Amino acid sequence: MSSRLAYQVRLHLIVLIFGFTGILGKLIELPASFIVLYRMIIASIVLAIFLIAKKSSFNVNRATRIKWLLTGVVVGVHWFFFFESIKVSTVSVGLVSLSSTTLFTAFLEPFFHKKKIKLYEILFSLLIVAGMVIVLRFEFRYWLGILYGIISAFLASLFTVLNSKYVSEGKPSMISFYELIGGTIFIAVLILLFEFPKTGLAIPSLSDVFYLLLLGIVATAVAFVVSVQVMKKLSAFTVSLSINLEPLYGIILAVLIFGQEELMSTGFYVGFAIILSTILMNAYLKRKNSGSAST
Repeated sequence: MSSRLAYQVRLHLIVLIFGFTGILGKLIELPASFIVLYRMIIASIVLAIFLIAKKSSFNVNRATRIKWLLTGVVVGVHWFFFFESIKVSTVSVGLVSLSSTTLFTAFLEPFFHKKKIKLYEILFSLLIVAGMVIVLRFEFRYWLGILYGIISAFLASLFTVLNSKYVSEGKPSMISFYELIGGTIFIAVLILLFEFPKTGLAIPSLSDVFYLLLLGIVATAVAFVVSVQVMKKLSAFTVSLSINLEPLYGIILAVLIFGQEELMSTGFYVGFAIILSTILMNAYLKRKNSGSAST
């Protein structure tokens, strides 16, 4: 197997793991807030070990550290709404709703980077809206899950655009570490203020511990490190295009694992097909316009 092919296989395994995140959220019998808290704690510890092993310095100037910590709040709230979306609906609904991230990025990226909005991005945004309308029309019983998923998508777009501004300020692993710390602190405070007085501390069962370790170590810390490594051999276009397949992989896995519970109406899949096709076409045009070399 060639080196490039090996990296491509590794990339798709990572995307498969990302798609498995929603399934883990469904399997873990804890409130969404506690899933996020435990996930961030586990991933923070693993990333800290990784950074120490790499002999990385944790010293960052105060202004930069505050920015990263606050962005971590966005990450934590994004994950909360994503898991909450799945809890009140299905994995498929949560993943399709999350696909609308591209819609928000089309407007947030030009705003933060002071660029003009491209005509084709507006058209693609309208197509994504149309796809979401079709999904909502045929699966209206899951309207709350779709709403939470769309909120999650907006926050995912926001922290992605913010991170694109931070890449020149430090290593991605260091940025992620501080974001995880910021998110952990924020979610912990929310739990202490609003959930702990009512329900107490949610203690995970043995099976939950296993799934949380998979979520925090494999689906968060390890997946992140490997996704950064593959960019040494593969173009940013190849990586971003593959990651856009996460909802597709996740929905297929959800149907295989949960069966009838995850089967949706024909209209749902028509809406999803419109959204996925739009996302892939958007990625293709961005690559074509940037003149990047494909791999």
